Amino acid sequence: MSARSDSLPPIALSLGDPAGVGPELIACAWADRSTQRLDPFFLEANPAIIREAAAMRGVDCPVVRISDPAEAGAAFGEGLPVIETDNGDYRPGNPDREGAVAALHSLDSAIAHTLAGRASAVVTAPVAKAELASVGFPTPGQTEYLALKCDVMVQDTAMMLAGPTLRTVPLTIHVAIADVPKRLSVELIVRRARVVARALQRDFGLERPRLAVAGLNPHAGENGAFGDEEARIIEPAIRTLREDGFDVTGPHAADALFTPHSRDGFDVALCMYHDQALIPIKALDFDQGVNVTLGLPIIRTSPDHGTAFDIAGERKADPGAMIAAIRMAGDCARRRAGHRVDG
Repeated sequence: MSARSDSLPPIALSLGDPAGVGPELIACAWADRSTQRLDPFFLEANPAIIREAAAMRGVDCPVVRISDPAEAGAAFGEGLPVIETDNGDYRPGNPDREGAVAALHSLDSAIAHTLAGRASAVVTAPVAKAELASVGFPTPGQTEYLALKCDVMVQDTAMMLAGPTLRTVPLTIHVAIADVPKRLSVELIVRRARVVARALQRDFGLERPRLAVAGLNPHAGENGAFGDEEARIIEPAIRTLREDGFDVTGPHAADALFTPHSRDGFDVALCMYHDQALIPIKALDFDQGVNVTLGLPIIRTSPDHGTAFDIAGERKADPGAMIAAIRMAGDCARRRAGHRVDG
């Protein structure tokens, strides 16, 4: 049984691409549920995928068929609760169209259960964007897809990467590096910073979160010597946020922002582009990094790594990030429900 007993709905997991590491990591998470103090979770998928992935990993993860998420809590101690479908096969390292269909179906069902209140949060396993695009996936990634399904404007969400030592938010996400300066604006920074601050208060229990804003250019522009985006866009955004009462500093030179001494001075770093945010979190917390979508009416987390097709089925994938994503989803759900979160 889970070590937690709050009367919350279970967490809905999505399978991810069945050719990736998602199925084996889900099986590992269930097998380690008690030691890791994980809340009950379930997924909608082909049970054979989980069984075969567990057998490949050599972990004990029986599957318990359920017909409704309400059954997951009682079943969780006996096995991984699964709402059965016949979508997809377990073919590690060999993605195909059928696997993409299975991944999308599982994702849609997890979102639907959570929006309906039958699940307390969504945890998404990694997907292959190119494979999903081939079956009609309409967005660049799962973050944007969650916003679409929740009827929230993408500009009113934020992707936060969170680990034991660092939290970062890329203010622009899936855009070419050459397009980043054109996408940045005072409105974008202010809008996303507000989303981040409010989510850290509601879901992470930080009464007055400290936001550090990175510069775009080397040395944060060096007073205009290396670009004017800091003076023209980033500094006015910081002034607006401070006037609104938020605890914001910057723009900081990104090459020094993530040193141990600097990290002690903020709760989250707002970064100007994808790799500026993801490189430090993956360097510091790769095996425990969690991707959290802020600004949604539901809670969504995901391990901060990809499908890893190259090592799927080889017993090499570390389940730490999946376990961290499930634990974080439970913690956030508990805070939203007004329950105490230890630690």
